[in-house]
Amino acid sequence: MNDWPFDPAKERYVSLATYRRNGKEIRTPVWIARADQEYYVFSEGASGKVKRIRLNGRASLAACSSGGEVHSGWMQAQGRMVTDDDVIERAYVALRGKYGWQMKSLDFFSRLSGKYAKRVIIELRVLQAG
Repeated sequence: MNDWPFDPAKERYVSLATYRRNGKEIRTPVWIARADQEYYVFSEGASGKVKRIRLNGRASLAACSSGGEVHSGWMQAQGRMVTDDDVIERAYVALRGKYGWQMKSLDFFSRLSGKYAKRVIIELRVLQAG
C-alpha cells in the first residue's frame, strides 16, 4: 500500500468514480470502510453507481470532501455487488465502527422509511494507484 496516494480506511469521504458504457466517468462522494482486505460502500440498489458497477465493475477512488472535491491522486479498483450475508454483515459492522452514531442514525431512519431493505453493499478491491 506504500505507493497508494491515500488510505481509504482513514478518509471520511472517498470519491467513487464509476463508468458509463461510453466511458464517461461519474463521481460520487461515499462513506467507505475496510473489512479484511477489501473496502465496502453502501448505496440504494437502483442508483446509477450500482447499475454502472454491475455493468462492468470498473471504478476509481480518490480522497475527497463531503461535497466531492478531490484532494488526492486516484486509485483503480474493481467493484462488485455483495450477495453473501456474512460479508454484508461484516461490511456493515465496519461501516458502523467507522462512522458510529451517524451510520446508526442513518440505518434507523432508513429502516423507518423502508429504504434499508433496498440497499446494496459494493465491495471494492484496489488494483493499482494512478
